[in-house]
Amino acid sequence: MSNISIKDIAAKAQVSTATVSYVLNGTRNVKQVTRERVLQVIEEMNYKPNNAAQSLKRRRTNTIGVIAEDVTVFNVPEIIDGINDCADRLDMHILLTNLRLDKRIGRSFDDMDTYRQYAENAVSELLSKQVEGIIYIGVHPRDLTGLCDTDGKPIVYTYSYTENDPSIQYDDEQASYEAMRYLIDHGHSRIAIISGVMDSIPSRLRFNGFYKAVTEFQLPFDPLLIKMGDWEAESGYRLTKELLSLPEPPTAILSMNDVMAVGVLRAASEMSVSIPEQLSLIGFDNREFSEYLMPRITTMDLPLHEIGYQAMEALSRILQGEEAGISPKPMCRLIERDSVAPPKR
Repeated sequence: MSNISIKDIAAKAQVSTATVSYVLNGTRNVKQVTRERVLQVIEEMNYKPNNAAQSLKRRRTNTIGVIAEDVTVFNVPEIIDGINDCADRLDMHILLTNLRLDKRIGRSFDDMDTYRQYAENAVSELLSKQVEGIIYIGVHPRDLTGLCDTDGKPIVYTYSYTENDPSIQYDDEQASYEAMRYLIDHGHSRIAIISGVMDSIPSRLRFNGFYKAVTEFQLPFDPLLIKMGDWEAESGYRLTKELLSLPEPPTAILSMNDVMAVGVLRAASEMSVSIPEQLSLIGFDNREFSEYLMPRITTMDLPLHEIGYQAMEALSRILQGEEAGISPKPMCRLIERDSVAPPKR
């Protein structure tokens, strides 16, 4: 039965072809129980790898594929630059594919079926160009398990993750904790938070950082100060109006992104509340416009270049047969501007 393929083995072992390939090539860690099952099926079916095909597969091209969900979204260019920076130092080349998801599907990221075909086409195209591995850049951190079958080629995710593959993220929880600590150091104790949608990983982690600071510094925990936004300026505007109408309004607001912070500024202006004299404000993401608002917004800067660089380093280690060896999560950095001041007594 010389014409047995890894697809036949995958079907009988009830695993993906990629898993069979990892077992054969030792390119990725596979759970011991799964590995043993695959090896048993290989033995039962008397599978003999085609050595000629394998040696062709192993020919080095020094090229890696980069799949960006949308290069126009703010986080993506700087991540690509980090990948490029590291690739240059390693003498590797990159092939970039842009899925244009922001234009094609808007915010419908929870329905993976709407964009699975775009991702599959991108993977097929890159594999046909003999890339040695792939880096996938999301526009919104979420679980993409099952989206890409790379036919045994290693893949590293950044600004997104899967259950099986290495992923590189920054530390959202620590970032919001640092933002809170900065407000507390300025004398604030009644601090409101405007979060993003709560089914988002960054929202949950940033909320954890907020709650950790509230607990650690023994601030009054008032549920009225916790508002759920949707990342858009309109929600920042509406929720700030609610917060400033409370019998005891907050003296500071932590907005989970700079876009909602724009809504905070507009609401405060309409209600004649001056920032930072009567209300302090910290944003998140260090979007380019945050420096040009009045006042200029104090915000958390994301280490996008660094996570791109780390993704390329991790992929390079896998290609050399080593563990991905994920480094500690890169830290966000507070950018001090003009929107925070001590509260008026």
